[in-house]
Amino acid sequence: MRIPEQLLKRKGSITTSGVPGEVRSLLDLGVIETVNLAEWLVVDQESLARNVFEKEEWGFLLQPLEESFSLLKIKTAPKKMDVIGKVLAQGFSSKSKFKHALGRLMEHRSDIVRSWACFMIGSRSGLSLEECLKLIKEFAADRNMSVREAAWIAIRPRIVPQLDESLRLLQGFSLHKDPNIRRFASEITRPRGVWCNHIQALKENPQLGLPLLQPLCSDDSIYVRNSVGNWLNDASKTKPDWVLDVCKIWDKKFPTKETAYIIRRALRTLGKKQG
Repeated sequence: MRIPEQLLKRKGSITTSGVPGEVRSLLDLGVIETVNLAEWLVVDQESLARNVFEKEEWGFLLQPLEESFSLLKIKTAPKKMDVIGKVLAQGFSSKSKFKHALGRLMEHRSDIVRSWACFMIGSRSGLSLEECLKLIKEFAADRNMSVREAAWIAIRPRIVPQLDESLRLLQGFSLHKDPNIRRFASEITRPRGVWCNHIQALKENPQLGLPLLQPLCSDDSIYVRNSVGNWLNDASKTKPDWVLDVCKIWDKKFPTKETAYIIRRALRTLGKKQG
């Protein structure tokens, strides 16, 4: 299917109601990517899944898909992705079939479909934490922001029960040359985060995350700096004195405009309280 150039270069509606019908149809067919949050929210994932499963000749997944969606009470976009990821993980039980299906999803044009692969990894029983992180790395570096978000959201439940090992393994991510992967290390461990449950251990002991954050304190990517600032801002809501101490140390040891930016972002909640 040939997609008009002007449609591929669209900026996207800022509201879900403003997403044109033509764009919705193409999104549900999986032949274009979403370009913003409004489009991401309007995708009919169940319809898209049926289209993808039929095209890939995965008809045996259609009944489990329908049954899983009928049981889904909270139908947010991440919940739908999680359901589809579980259907895929359970449907491809052997290692070889799982790997083949994951590869097919990874190559798909739709960012939503590639996001399902993240949840498929997160739902796969028998994978070690190290294996999960190795598989998710390519999605953490995806060209589309929605897939990068799905990557950390899908794996976050796996890191919480094994937090010490997770923080150790993620140190390599925070040193990676790709800013998207460095950002993944910060975002997946945010004490509060977005679209996800809080990590109580990091709310109470945010110093555990310092080995991940320290290498990023003067990062040249604003994408990474925003995440680090948000991480510290999360922590400031339970451990304000610790965040203030970290910011003072960073300000003295790393006197760069990049570090100053992170500090301003980190202290924004505390600044409002003081104001």
